[in-house]
Amino acid sequence: MKTVIIGGVASGATCAARLRRLDEQAEIVLLERGEYISYANCGLPYFIGGTIKNRSALLVQTTEQMRNKFRIDVRTHSEAVSIDRAGKTVTIRRNDGTEYEETYDKLVIATGSTPVRPRIPGIDSDRIHTLWTVPDADKIKALTENAKEAVVIGGGFIGVEMAEQLRHFGLAVTLVEGTDQIMAPFDPEMVRLLHRTLTENGVDLILSDPVDSFEETDNGIRVNLKTGRSVEADFAVLSIGIRPNTAIAKNAGLDVTDRGFIEVSGSLKTSDPDIYACGDIISYPDLALGGKTTVQLAGPANKQGRIVADNIAGLLSVYRGAQGTSVTGVFGLQAASTGANEKKLQSRGLVRGKDYESVIITQNNHAGYYPGASQILMKLLFSCDGTKIYGAQAIGADGADKRIDVIATAMRLGAGVSELTELELGYSPAHGSAKDPVNMIGFTAENVIRGLVKFSAYQPDLSSAKILDIREDPELMAYEIPGALHIPLSELRNRLYELDRMQHYIVICAVGVRSYNAARILSMNGFPHVQVYPGGLKLYRAIFDEDKPKKAAAASLPAAAAVGAVKTSVSLDCCGMQCPGPLMKVYEAVNAMQEGDVLDVSASDPGFARDIAAWCSRTGNTLLSQSSGDGRYSALVQKGTGQAAPVVQKDTEDGKTIIVFSGDFDKVMASFIIANGAAAMGRKVTMFFTFWGLTALRRQENVKVKKSFMERMFGFMLPRGFNKLGLSRMNMAGMGTAMMKKIMNDKNVNTLEDLVKKAMENGVHIMACSMSMDVMGIHPEELIDGVEIVGVGTYLGSAEESNVNLFI
Repeated sequence: MKTVIIGGVASGATCAARLRRLDEQAEIVLLERGEYISYANCGLPYFIGGTIKNRSALLVQTTEQMRNKFRIDVRTHSEAVSIDRAGKTVTIRRNDGTEYEETYDKLVIATGSTPVRPRIPGIDSDRIHTLWTVPDADKIKALTENAKEAVVIGGGFIGVEMAEQLRHFGLAVTLVEGTDQIMAPFDPEMVRLLHRTLTENGVDLILSDPVDSFEETDNGIRVNLKTGRSVEADFAVLSIGIRPNTAIAKNAGLDVTDRGFIEVSGSLKTSDPDIYACGDIISYPDLALGGKTTVQLAGPANKQGRIVADNIAGLLSVYRGAQGTSVTGVFGLQAASTGANEKKLQSRGLVRGKDYESVIITQNNHAGYYPGASQILMKLLFSCDGTKIYGAQAIGADGADKRIDVIATAMRLGAGVSELTELELGYSPAHGSAKDPVNMIGFTAENVIRGLVKFSAYQPDLSSAKILDIREDPELMAYEIPGALHIPLSELRNRLYELDRMQHYIVICAVGVRSYNAARILSMNGFPHVQVYPGGLKLYRAIFDEDKPKKAAAASLPAAAAVGAVKTSVSLDCCGMQCPGPLMKVYEAVNAMQEGDVLDVSASDPGFARDIAAWCSRTGNTLLSQSSGDGRYSALVQKGTGQAAPVVQKDTEDGKTIIVFSGDFDKVMASFIIANGAAAMGRKVTMFFTFWGLTALRRQENVKVKKSFMERMFGFMLPRGFNKLGLSRMNMAGMGTAMMKKIMNDKNVNTLEDLVKKAMENGVHIMACSMSMDVMGIHPEELIDGVEIVGVGTYLGSAEESNVNLFI
């Protein structure tokens, strides 16, 4: 049987590969009008921003791989222009304009979608680009090399990811969105966190202001908005939606919806029994709300391609629908969603309190007492009786994706609110909580269903309601809610007499747990009009406090000798983290601080002491003091230069750094020869030993240290010191090494032991990577004298002062 597949990306390529695995004898023709098949469309923004370094990584399957691995007749630069259903042929146009016909027994339409390019005046400028294909990414990446400013039109997934990546690349970025929010899958109150994160990271965010026209300037493009505002940049990226490529299906007389999507059955057959369709172009069941929907995501598309192949090969497979589970990153935040949002429920005529309910909570991603816990803001939509979950959204620094995946799975299996409370999820302090956020949102929803709590709107009418802040007094020092009545929860029962029983109170705390406790106290003491503010202070500040909280001006800092009197602004516990984790956390914390603020940070990584000094020196921050004890390394870091002496930049950087990764005798020998030569020339030399290179620094004698079983196994298998190293080639079970040493002795070449001693005498800095030592099970006591244990930050500090960096 001969199958022709129109479209070689995502669902088309998946269909072809699956069909070959099911039918070795099938004749399979894969047509693609572009140059590439099966590429990672979703990875294009990250390639432009430099997060993905290699362009080849985007090519999941090349044409040659598809031909050789699957024996598929792949034809690129081949556009299917029409279908003759009666004759069962497809007319194909080559790049040179010539056309030919191809017969089929079964036909698969997987033509995907195309970015929308509305007829706005000036939109045909060469400085305005869309991002959908690998060549698109190549063009935009080339523009970034000499650009300083960029404007992104549209706040969907690609638009937000492009804005983030262009900022990472160093460009000034303006993001223009015609509606009042970015990221349509999220409800307005949830997306406020993303708005704030974008602006905090330097993106100029313009909302509710559509584009009116484009104008080319001498140096770039001017974007004129409906309000009269204009934005100038070197280039613009359009990301305002996509449309299905279904013209070939319409012209062939196949059934399509009013919006232009192809109608398919559960087996993904079109109205013609010999023609299937899959991917962005089809309409199928909406698992969350019923009826039909279209979800233009890679996950559903690839599953559909597989199901089409199954049915062509004679396996009965049914596509039951999608719920639109998605996730993206926004400057360190994960934003994930599944199913319907509240806007969609309301567009279907559903009314909150009558047809559905909604809860919002804030929970830590793992046990709060374990270092590194971060908050997740979660929203759940469910039927009033709790038997059906309509959708969920989550935004947080870590763990939001995990929770949405769990809820998406529960929805797919028909679970309701009570099942969320019963889920048994993995727990350890570093990875979760005994009551996971998924359980907690289930508990909260259950309380709503049972009438134990009522939530206010995220923008409540404060003309008739009063905010009751039940946080403790010290919490108000960080942020105070204007106009709120403050009674700490710990005092609430004894101060009920201060409250008006008929007043409408909206109770708020940091994350919502204490608010619920306070609301229960009030309700059970005769207060009938009590609501809890959803999500706590995290959501409140995102809604009502768009600007960063103002901090008092920093007083002049004392000298390092009087550092004990310094008042710290932020404390950071990085114990338990391995390099470069502590430095990354310090970087994030200092970025969020005001000039002159002081960070008190501690870590258990032994390389941290030197790393933090190097980091401060390179970033213009001031290391006020350091201390260590009981396995903890602490430092006080002031943001900015403060009273520290200015860093003097050298006119020339002539140091040499060598990364010794290899544990081979000849390579280690070469590294020390080079190091000694550079030191003899008066150059500063740093040798950074990592992974297998660490074996050269081990003491030859056995050192008794307490080790785990795995560490003992590593120690048994690894060479003990430079005299036990073997050659990289021709080692011959040690014979080659012995011959090499004999020749070196005959030629009066210094032994490796001598070279190491000379290097230390000549001032060569020999450093051991602390993280690699942990991985290899090597303890500090096992290393030869004179070796410094550091992290990658210290090495990078030395590398910046060098004009030669070697990796051996």
